[in-house]
Amino acid sequence: MNITLMAHDKKKELMVQFCTAYKSILAKYNLSATATTGRLVAEATGLPITLFLAHNQGGHQQVDVRIAYNEIDMVLMFTDPSSKDPWDNQATLQTLYLCDAHNVPVATNLATAELLVLGLQRGDLDWRELLHSKRERK
Repeated sequence: MNITLMAHDKKKELMVQFCTAYKSILAKYNLSATATTGRLVAEATGLPITLFLAHNQGGHQQVDVRIAYNEIDMVLMFTDPSSKDPWDNQATLQTLYLCDAHNVPVATNLATAELLVLGLQRGDLDWRELLHSKRERK
């Protein structure tokens, strides 16, 4: 299971706190993140995280491509609803669209992220693994 972490600037500390709280669950999976978010989470938790580029250098696009190719199984993207930056808003909408189009579970806030991670722990998202095994058999 491949999980990607992203957070707007005002939500990065919340992402660090979230990953610290759920470190024991997240440690069982392959984690990736945009550069700054990933670096902060890795430093705080010691979790191994594959880093993409920073958001403003194309990291968001790297994530989007991997969603489209079904290489990401879950996205935890803490967004700042008060952001007035049109680039942030467009990039967020694009990622949400791709998650919807490819049935990738996505959380944009703490409450939904907790539900997804606890569901992951219970095995509620094991159906994502079936997609990988079907793709590998082709």
